[in-house]
Amino acid sequence: MDLTRALPLTTDRLLLRPFVPEDPEDIDGMYAYHRLPEVARHLYRPPRTREQCAAVVTDAATLPTWENDGDALILAAERAVAPGVIGEIVLRCASAHARQTEIGWTLHPAHGGRGYATEAAAALAAFAFDTLRTHRLFARLDVENTASARLCGRLGMRREAHLVENDLDGDRWGSEYVYAALTHELRRA
Repeated sequence: MDLTRALPLTTDRLLLRPFVPEDPEDIDGMYAYHRLPEVARHLYRPPRTREQCAAVVTDAATLPTWENDGDALILAAERAVAPGVIGEIVLRCASAHARQTEIGWTLHPAHGGRGYATEAAAALAAFAFDTLRTHRLFARLDVENTASARLCGRLGMRREAHLVENDLDGDRWGSEYVYAALTHELRRA
């Protein structure tokens, strides 16, 4: 599938677009939130360096074919009225055969509480169902990430699982929730 024709996505307030590795502002924008411990802790990894963010931006710039398990679409989120990366939204093909797609989001905390993550996630969920033909969309999140749990609820996703101490971040065991919705359920929501 050629995703270049389907992107970028726009919402009332956001532009969701591929990252541009040649643009240092894209790298600096990602680094601005990936370097923060309060962001990294919910991702079960240490904060990233600028060099690591540059590598992620470079990888993200190559759009997937969406034919293979593990294909990932990582889009930069920026406000329509003010350029600059404020976060990212991700779709990952968990199973091409069963049309299972994982969704995720990371937003700079300075832009939290304004509905940007919900707006971006809703647009990408619709894209997953309508363009990528996803059957089941799911999100995995740290149980302490209450903002993301509320976001899943706003999207119309249901909590399907509570995985207890299933991941290790340094010396801290983390637990996760799995939220999901089927194509007909999310459209109804």
